[in-house]
Amino acid sequence: MEEIAIDRLLQFLKDDLFFIDVTTEAMIPKNCRARAIVVAEDRGIVAGNNFVAPFLKYFGIDVIRYVEDGGYIDTGDIVLELMGEARKILSIERTILNFLMILSGIATYTKSIVERVREINSRLIIAATRKTHPGLAFFEKYAVSVGGGSTHRLGLFDTVLIKDNHLAIVGDVRKAVELARKTLGYFKKIEVEVRSAEEALEAAKAGADIVMLDNMSVEEVAKVIELLRLHGLRDKVLIEVSGGIDEDSIVEYAKLDVDIVSLSKLTLEAPPLKMSMDVVEVIL
Repeated sequence: MEEIAIDRLLQFLKDDLFFIDVTTEAMIPKNCRARAIVVAEDRGIVAGNNFVAPFLKYFGIDVIRYVEDGGYIDTGDIVLELMGEARKILSIERTILNFLMILSGIATYTKSIVERVREINSRLIIAATRKTHPGLAFFEKYAVSVGGGSTHRLGLFDTVLIKDNHLAIVGDVRKAVELARKTLGYFKKIEVEVRSAEEALEAAKAGADIVMLDNMSVEEVAKVIELLRLHGLRDKVLIEVSGGIDEDSIVEYAKLDVDIVSLSKLTLEAPPLKMSMDVVEVIL
């Protein structure tokens, strides 16, 4: 995992650096060393340092100390302290700050949602969706987990999720579930996205492991749960609700007998946790 993170961060750096940092190369001597700190300008949960630390070491930059992922920081706290070749530190500064701010923002926002709903429903799973920023999917999902949420599925490879466009081609819910089960056996979970109580019942009867209630109101979800109970199927499936849910409406869904709530807001709308880097010592 560490090697994958370094490779991806190298690509982020290349996008910014291209071949040369013209400003730094023009005025900073090659033999200059510096000590710098990353300082929190917001309070929240750190995520990303466990990847940034080995990335800095890859460049020969010494990591003096850092806050482990999941650690709480307040305004003014030192998130990371490093020492090394000044040119390298200045060239890498924006890449690691962007990375840490985005991931820490996601972890912090997720934590706030998790804490809010756990007071109402302690077993409810808060999950991210596959709506992520290109190139950042793995890291954004990781940040969600740091904040106490679930990654849901990391990609197309790890769980079957039968959506409306699959059903448009296959024809109906039962046939889709049967095809997936026949092809993959019982080693993969099968989830079906449904948009009505009738489809939810059909998915449960067909043997789906998870039924996702997409863009349903609180009242509609309650009716689906009751319908599944009447048919003795509520305990046979996990119920996930998704679509248009935010930090306010999630409270009402949490009061229902649902197992999972997934929100794209965790990865797409979490505000970055502001940080800055300051050079605090120069060694010529």
